[in-house]
Amino acid sequence: MALVFMGTPQFALPSLRALVEAGYQIAAVYTRPDRPAGRGLRPRPPPVKELAQELGLPVRQPESLRRPEAIAELRALAPEVIVVCAYGQILRRPVLEVPPRGVLNVHPSLLPRHRGPSPIAAAILAGDAETGVTIMLMDEGMDTGPVLAQRSLPVSPFDSAGTLGEKLSHLAAELLLDTLPRWLRGEITPQPQDESRATVTRLLRKEDGAIDWRLPAEEIWRRVRAYDPWPGAYTYLDGEQLHIWAAWPLAGDSGQEPGTVVALSPELAAQVPPQAGRAAFAVQTGAGLLAVLRLQRAGRRPLGSEEFLRGMPGIVGRRLTTPPTG
Repeated sequence: MALVFMGTPQFALPSLRALVEAGYQIAAVYTRPDRPAGRGLRPRPPPVKELAQELGLPVRQPESLRRPEAIAELRALAPEVIVVCAYGQILRRPVLEVPPRGVLNVHPSLLPRHRGPSPIAAAILAGDAETGVTIMLMDEGMDTGPVLAQRSLPVSPFDSAGTLGEKLSHLAAELLLDTLPRWLRGEITPQPQDESRATVTRLLRKEDGAIDWRLPAEEIWRRVRAYDPWPGAYTYLDGEQLHIWAAWPLAGDSGQEPGTVVALSPELAAQVPPQAGRAAFAVQTGAGLLAVLRLQRAGRRPLGSEEFLRGMPGIVGRRLTTPPTG
């Protein structure tokens, strides 16, 4: 039985590797074209391409699957089923009609919640206690197809989008290996999604990471976690960008303007769980304080807040801004 796998980022790697190790015949791996990256803007292959080549699998990188020649090439592979895992293209009917057993999509949320391109960040931003993975039969909508299987996972307060995505990628591979053979044997009846519970995410933008210190500390904390590793939560000090990579919300009020950096009393510092890290200072927000645990100046390496404060003790009492001023 021939199978085609479609995926692009790091998230898809455990699923591709699991299919190969389980003995499935991969007729081809489809992934996005190489893109310029880094300072030299040299073409960089997607993670899925690198793994597929390591595993000796044929790779296809069409710019679009809407072109007749791309569809003809896919049809010539005669796949029984197509597995999609974070491919990055919307598949139209001509593609969906190629495999007789349909196109299965591996999506990192508990559909119909968090449809669309940014479900992992969305779960953290919403403060969800749990998220998970859904395997569905694709239709022409955006993550609207009937569900074949789901598995949930708690969202830890110490999770970033990066760490949560890593957990979900392995959960996805496990669920795929459990679901695919049962689907091919005809043991699963697809279940329609409940449209009344649907939420939709959008593609993240660089500007989403800009911190508005007038927001509550709890909301800024979620954004710090949701935007790690990209686009990163950032603010400015005298026009210089500062990325905040780890933080913790505190109950307290300094009486200062939002964005003002304040020293931490031992009582406030004790609110930070040991597993979160150590905080040397905090920032006043619209409601509560945000203890800063790890941050990074432009062009420098990330530092813990204690080390950062030793190098810039004058930051206490200064005001962070977004957008830059002064």
